[in-house]
Amino acid sequence: MSTTAPTDTSLTADAESLSAEEVLARMVDRFHPQLFLACSFQQEESVLIDLLLRIEPNARIFTLDTGVLFPETYETWRTMEQRYDTQFETFRGMSLARQAADHGPELWKSNPDLCCAIRKVAPLREALSQVDAWTVGVRRDQAPTRANTPKIGWDAKHGIWKAAPLADWSDRDIWRYIHEHDLPYNPLHDRGYASIGCTHCTLPAADRSGRWAGNGKVECGLHG
Repeated sequence: MSTTAPTDTSLTADAESLSAEEVLARMVDRFHPQLFLACSFQQEESVLIDLLLRIEPNARIFTLDTGVLFPETYETWRTMEQRYDTQFETFRGMSLARQAADHGPELWKSNPDLCCAIRKVAPLREALSQVDAWTVGVRRDQAPTRANTPKIGWDAKHGIWKAAPLADWSDRDIWRYIHEHDLPYNPLHDRGYASIGCTHCTLPAADRSGRWAGNGKVECGLHG
């Protein structure tokens, strides 16, 4: 794995002027089938999955199953696979039983960073070791930590290319697309959850403050 960006700039040239569809088309043209779309069943992925599969019906989509996702998230997962007649590739960390045995019960309370490292970061590393690029639903207006997200950039942490086609989309843009195309989405969004993670670490909130509320944690480690 190389942490240094390749010197070829053709992939990023004029990327900021591209639409979401054009970003995805460029990534598909360059990398498919060695391209992954990460799906955590947020509203952004509803849009990205629809856009991507219109471009490449055999595009690869993966998810991280932490074992403690909401029932609504698992149902959304099944609904999306049925809607698009596809199957998401799934990656998991160690079992919850082993985690409890090694680190004690309710690790998400005692050490949420370690819990995320085990349940999300480690399986993500495994997933990305199999491809040359990945696509995510990160938007710049989601949090200050994401404000400078490029539409296409080099992911030095994983040594592959990374695209955020919806980087400049607003929440309104997302929901407009979902309703115009009658897309499936996680029903928790209708119950006040702007951002949805694991059951133990997610509360209803109008922004990402509902994630890991009360301990100052703002990211799980997947995007930096």
